[in-house]
Amino acid sequence: MSYQVLARKYRPHSFEELRGQEHVVQALANALTQQRLHHAYLFTGTRGVGKTTVSRILAKSLNCTGADGQGTITAHPCGVCESCRDIDAGRFVDYVELDAASNRGVEEISQLLDQAVYKPVVGRFKVYMIDEVHMLSNTAFNAMLKTLEEPPEYLKFVLATTDPQKVPVTVLSRCLQFNLRPMAPQTVLAHLTSVLQAESVPAEPGALRLLARAARGSMRDALSLTDQAIAFGAGQLQEAGVRQMLGTVDRGHVIAILNALVAASGPDVVAQADALRDLGLSAAGTLEDLASALQQIAVAQAAPAALDDADPDSAEARRLAAALPADEVQLMYSMALHGRAELGLAPDEYAGLLMVLLRMLAFRPGGAQLPRGEAPAAKPASAPLLRSTAAVAAVPIAAPAAAPAAVQPPRVAPAVQPLAAPVVALKVEEPKPATPPAARPAPVENDNSPSARLRPRPVVHAEPEPEADDGEPPPWLDAPMADDEGQALAAPSSSAPQAYASTAGNEPELQPTPEGERWHELVKTLGLTALARELAMQAQCLGEQGGSWRLRVERESLRQAALVDKLEAALSQALGSPQRVEPEAGVATDSPALREQAAALARQRAAEQIILQDPEVLRLMSQYRTARIVPGSIKPLNS
Repeated sequence: MSYQVLARKYRPHSFEELRGQEHVVQALANALTQQRLHHAYLFTGTRGVGKTTVSRILAKSLNCTGADGQGTITAHPCGVCESCRDIDAGRFVDYVELDAASNRGVEEISQLLDQAVYKPVVGRFKVYMIDEVHMLSNTAFNAMLKTLEEPPEYLKFVLATTDPQKVPVTVLSRCLQFNLRPMAPQTVLAHLTSVLQAESVPAEPGALRLLARAARGSMRDALSLTDQAIAFGAGQLQEAGVRQMLGTVDRGHVIAILNALVAASGPDVVAQADALRDLGLSAAGTLEDLASALQQIAVAQAAPAALDDADPDSAEARRLAAALPADEVQLMYSMALHGRAELGLAPDEYAGLLMVLLRMLAFRPGGAQLPRGEAPAAKPASAPLLRSTAAVAAVPIAAPAAAPAAVQPPRVAPAVQPLAAPVVALKVEEPKPATPPAARPAPVENDNSPSARLRPRPVVHAEPEPEADDGEPPPWLDAPMADDEGQALAAPSSSAPQAYASTAGNEPELQPTPEGERWHELVKTLGLTALARELAMQAQCLGEQGGSWRLRVERESLRQAALVDKLEAALSQALGSPQRVEPEAGVATDSPALREQAAALARQRAAEQIILQDPEVLRLMSQYRTARIVPGSIKPLNS
């Protein structure tokens, strides 16, 4: 017999088995018991919280006939009658599940509503369950409005959606709406414990806590991850194996980062960030776990009894709660949350992680205090600018002279104590010397006539000093050339041209492989654009087997599921068969980007050699001693 996954094997078959949705169970159970049944129900909530399960249990409650065949509508379906068994097996004629994602047109909805005029075949009620109802088109919604408002007495509608905002208000107003909440980690942990006990699978409590947190409120995700963890651990769940499978950061690294922040030690913070980079751990996962740890610390400060004593992290949370003020915990928590959103804007995710941690350190009072008289090892970038502003304020401005006849020299500013941060030097312009009396124009007699006012005054030109003729050529002809940094270049010889500073750059760290060559040629034919093309260009192909491509990508922002899906679609279209991409973290050593960089480097150096070895260029360089080839002026034609 084939293996049945845990998510299907342990799907609840009654309201008593349903976990985490007590508010929905209570409302539906009371309605069934009192026979106050609505004709349309709308279940909303994220994936894996029980929307389809509640629909099936409701269908069984409406059509259960009891073990003796004499039952009626009940909140406790027997599960043994023919109707209950057929609904659980998915073969009950009067229970129809329609996937609106693939049947979203008006034709499919009209075909379904055409069958509504016929009474149930074997059951007491017909139940139409439309999953992902928000995917229906506007015409399909309009087609079902009348039937949804006044259906036959034997017809019940059950609608389910993960995005109720896209459902028209005309449909919402005709339904009884229930919002299924995400599961709490404690609820998921308790359910996983009972499932693994029933499966006789040994599991460490720490491994189950990791799975419960990774599920993010979805019971189906938790059971699917548990299936994967059982296979990964060869029949047992160990915390180290589950942490490796999920790619989560060991809580020890998070505690070490918090200890460095408490101690206000910049070198320790940088060392922890470098250690995470060396291990290839996720920067976004680190900030997520850091925010979770700070949340536990805040709870330990506000309500210590609310922490779970069985959780081994509670002891560290209480210790750090005594070492960190509450306002700093809140500030660091906010920085961790906003830092996750900034990782995609950073040069790389580890640089973004380091800046978030240094920001937390900079806003710590202990991180900004230094002993008086000591120069800091590193200052924020704004410190020199602030010191320069203070220095500017310390320089007094000379008052204007009282009489124009004599110009007073500027007063010298008092001595300023040396500052810890570098002070930008101020350029004080010396006053220009007064024009000597001999060079001044002769005074004009006082004449108020219009012609006198319009008459131009004579201009006296100073006699230029005679230049010394020593027989040397002008200095601008033999002036030494300087590079970009202002350093003088060596004078060229009369026989050899001046050496050209190549702009080709350093060789990329390319290690060619046959898989990389195949991947490079394949990427050229995919026609990708934007970030999906960037993913393909930055990826290193590690191998392909049976349509499954193993790619190594360093940047986590390029390993997003949406970009991987686009790459899979392009590969499938190009190769004519379904393809799958499995990205993993690591530094690529043979990617299309590296190959194109190496090719561009070779073209640049070839172009430079062509110019430098050209006979006409050699002749001109030998003929004119001051001739130079401007760095960066040589470009290949196909660049």
